Amino acid sequence: MQIIQNSAARVLSRTKLPACRNPLLSQTRSEGSATETKPTVRPSDELLNHQLSAFGEYVAEILPKYVQQVQVTCFNELEVMIHPEGIIPVLTFLRDHTNAQFQSLIDLTAVDIPARQNRFELVYNLLSLPFNSRIRLKTYTDELTPVDSTVSVFEASNWYEREVWDMFGVFFANHPDLRRILTDYGFEGHPFRKDFPLTGYVEVRYDDELKRVVAEPVELSQEFRKFDLNSPWEAFPAHREPPELPKLEGGEKKPETK
Repeated sequence: MQIIQNSAARVLSRTKLPACRNPLLSQTRSEGSATETKPTVRPSDELLNHQLSAFGEYVAEILPKYVQQVQVTCFNELEVMIHPEGIIPVLTFLRDHTNAQFQSLIDLTAVDIPARQNRFELVYNLLSLPFNSRIRLKTYTDELTPVDSTVSVFEASNWYEREVWDMFGVFFANHPDLRRILTDYGFEGHPFRKDFPLTGYVEVRYDDELKRVVAEPVELSQEFRKFDLNSPWEAFPAHREPPELPKLEGGEKKPETK
């Protein structure tokens, strides 16, 4: 056993570990206990910004009927605002065009802004592996107007659209199986809407008499209390100093008249 340990120690002593490839990690190790405290900020790339702007203008020129606005955000992310009727043509163009090849749907979500006439903003995030580039499409709708389903273009949008329907209540036309995906059967309302109450509309419990799960209107077990934001010593009457009552000073008595 001692011979095996000595031979292993010789091998480790002769083996040279590779140098650290991360310059920040090597700098931290060389400085000892010094750590990097500066925030990580993505550097601005004017060339990339120009390329994204040119590609956005190119898409707007080819599809002027549907593209309403093109912008590049502060982190060099290309955003294209389109009309709801153009979601299928624009996604098909970005997927099949030679200069785009955005063949991966990374995410599909929504944003609820009740102050707007079209309160829901649909966001599609696409990725192009051949060009290592991303693009974000945005469209809009309201509570009643349906949006065309994109399952025919990207099969990955099947469950994404079910999630948006479940959480926000955005209806997708021509969806193969538009059902709730996160909430239970018979759930009322859509939890991600800004006007949805925090306690919900119904509560679920198991009834011992009926031997099944029942749904009932929400009943708060604790009443809302009113806090006067006073100090603890002022909130309890036992520790509160009694208020000083006004004292009436006796005046001079008038002489009695007979």
